[in-house]
Amino acid sequence: MLSKNVVIAHRGASAYAPEHSFASYDLSHFDMRADYIELDVQMTLDGEIIVMHDETIERTGLSHGVIKEMTLKEIKEIRIGQWFNDKFPELAHDYYAEQSVPTLKEVFERYGKANYYIETKAPDIYPGMEEQLTRVLETFELLTEERMANYQTVIQSFSLESLIKMHQLKPGIPLLLLCKKGMLRDMSDEDLQKIQSFVYAVGPNYKDLDQPLIERMHRLGFLVFPYTLNDEGDMERLINEGIDGAFTNNPDLLRKQFRLDNGEVFES
Repeated sequence: MLSKNVVIAHRGASAYAPEHSFASYDLSHFDMRADYIELDVQMTLDGEIIVMHDETIERTGLSHGVIKEMTLKEIKEIRIGQWFNDKFPELAHDYYAEQSVPTLKEVFERYGKANYYIETKAPDIYPGMEEQLTRVLETFELLTEERMANYQTVIQSFSLESLIKMHQLKPGIPLLLLCKKGMLRDMSDEDLQKIQSFVYAVGPNYKDLDQPLIERMHRLGFLVFPYTLNDEGDMERLINEGIDGAFTNNPDLLRKQFRLDNGEVFES
């Protein structure tokens, strides 16, 4: 069960390759042996779920366009790696410049029964996203009782409403509530206990964490996976203070801090 020393590859190994590309996922999954591939999902005009952090293609696609107003065919015509080569010339690679936006189905076809953390991005602007996401997950047999019991397919969101909808669609699916700075401190134990009945973990901003808050979350029954932990000093501090894992752009560095020789892998 993935519940201790968990390495979640944030947008893949995105410190080393273009985020949310097969280049980044391959690096994190095959080379760095991260426990999870983390995916941000958006939905196209024609109802296809794609993997991209932003709601527009401007930053990583170096072009203009809003995803919900674009068809999958239009999305597939853009390339999402040249921005990375321009920003990080010391890491640039011709292969990166040719990366395209993956669909969620393509990710599952490539990595099969890997472990996934999937974030519903801006669910309020994509009516029906949770239903479509559930259908795709079930098509690829990623919501079996065994996988859910072992936390191998996890849905995360800053939207509690989106998590409630996922819980209603698929009771038992592991859920993580992402939290902006101050959110957990502002919530009462009573309010947190209400969501703990269906949310197994919290994902706070790492800058918001200290040992008393981690201990409080553990006392209330949550696992704690902060985002986005990239500095080795911060990793060491928070590991010593009791985190259960973390989202990171640097899976290799976090594995080193956890002193892991091999990733925890479940056979399909």
